[in-house]
Amino acid sequence: MWRTCQRKRQRACYCQAHPAPRKAHPLPSWSTIEDTIIRPPEGPSLNLSKPKINALLALALFTFVFLAAEFRFDINVGLLAGAERVVIAQGFILGASVIGFIGYAPLLGLAQRKDRPQAVVSAAVPIAILGLTQIQSPTSPLALEILGCLAFLGLGLLGAAAHHAFSLAFQDDPKLATGAGAAYAAGILMQFVTNLIDCGGIVELIILGAATIAVSALSVVPQKAAESSSPSINPFVEPSHALAKQACWSIALVMILACLFSTLDNVVTFSNAHGTIAVQTWPRLFLAASGLAAGLIFDLAERRYMGLVMLGIAVLSTISILAVEAGADPNLGLVVFYLSSGFFVTFFTATFTQLAPRMRAPALWAGMGRAANNVCAFTTSGISLALVTSDNVALIMIGALVLLVAACAAFVAAGLFRLPQTEQEREHQQLAEEALAAPSIEEQRQVFITDHALTPREVDVLVAVTQDERPLKQVAEELGISMRMVQRHLSSIYQKTDTQTRAGLTKAFPSA
Repeated sequence: MWRTCQRKRQRACYCQAHPAPRKAHPLPSWSTIEDTIIRPPEGPSLNLSKPKINALLALALFTFVFLAAEFRFDINVGLLAGAERVVIAQGFILGASVIGFIGYAPLLGLAQRKDRPQAVVSAAVPIAILGLTQIQSPTSPLALEILGCLAFLGLGLLGAAAHHAFSLAFQDDPKLATGAGAAYAAGILMQFVTNLIDCGGIVELIILGAATIAVSALSVVPQKAAESSSPSINPFVEPSHALAKQACWSIALVMILACLFSTLDNVVTFSNAHGTIAVQTWPRLFLAASGLAAGLIFDLAERRYMGLVMLGIAVLSTISILAVEAGADPNLGLVVFYLSSGFFVTFFTATFTQLAPRMRAPALWAGMGRAANNVCAFTTSGISLALVTSDNVALIMIGALVLLVAACAAFVAAGLFRLPQTEQEREHQQLAEEALAAPSIEEQRQVFITDHALTPREVDVLVAVTQDERPLKQVAEELGISMRMVQRHLSSIYQKTDTQTRAGLTKAFPSA
């Protein structure tokens, strides 16, 4: 009855001899992207180790270089080709940056196979600096656009590396959103100061070139530190189907929200190309403040309300679009836009940098938020420009409302309206999972039998005497052996199991 195959005996013996560590539990069925993002480990404050500081600096410097180069590119295109060309040309460079963001992961894999993991970021530096040289001192509109795309291709590669380094350094950190917001705010402040002093020309080129080199150097250090440490997430575990599905919906959500911001951003870009609104004026500071505030707010209550807060920001952005087009003060529209943009950038940065370590290609997913934002700006720039220049308030209003409804649907599909479990609910679920992972009664009994080297006949006697309190005479009759043989087997069992009574044996033998 209790005979089993040798494989099962070996497994049972191993489980008894090696009770720890426990087998890792799979992701629960209710897991969503919000479970990944909004349920970080508890922690009192931002613990800044050297890899984290390097990652923060890399992300901040990338933000600075990217935005400063984009700003200078817009200005020079407006001067050389006219304001109407700015939005289209901006779409080209953003599209080039998307190629860099997406191409970083396969290039990194190729470089790692050749044992040269730094080759990608090292090659991206001269590419970016060559293009930045033309952006600062353009020779013709065509050369500016071509080399501008080259510059942003290199910046896309460096941006993907910076996001990847940030994702590795802040893996499972409870203050990841705060770090993302702080890095973004620092980058904005650096751009603000640079534009405020209006250094321009060769001085600005030197600053941007040095920052580009720094991004390349700082993006490598955290990755080395992460590779040398023991990862808390098994890199060989493939993401669940539910997680992959929610990741795709998160991309769709970022692209939909980016359409809202792209429309208002084109209004700002179009006005700035004419020189009516200076990017370095005081509303720009709200962008840095909102990014930092977003990180702090998102990290509250284990990020339970991150999705709801971002929905409110989307509604606010929609209202700002309608207000500006209806004739409201443009400066008021800029303030609302900058406040909303800071929340949005922090949202998609935190979303995908937290998600990346759990995906099959972390280097690809870490910068996917920025890539999705840029690809939307690239593909919808013409439509957005047509809306901005059409002066059709009703059409813009309908389009904004449609985007808002689509954003709500994407929020729901991505699971961002589903509040994560409370601490008590998680404890109950963990207990249930542990109960399911525990060995069955049959497995426990087999371990007991194997450990004490009981013979098949002793097993029959053991099961019979521990089922109930039947007299031994009745047990002997059921087993078809003599009373003396039952007593003999029972004495042997007592000796092997270090028990002295039938009650003690019953207590020691696993039962339901």
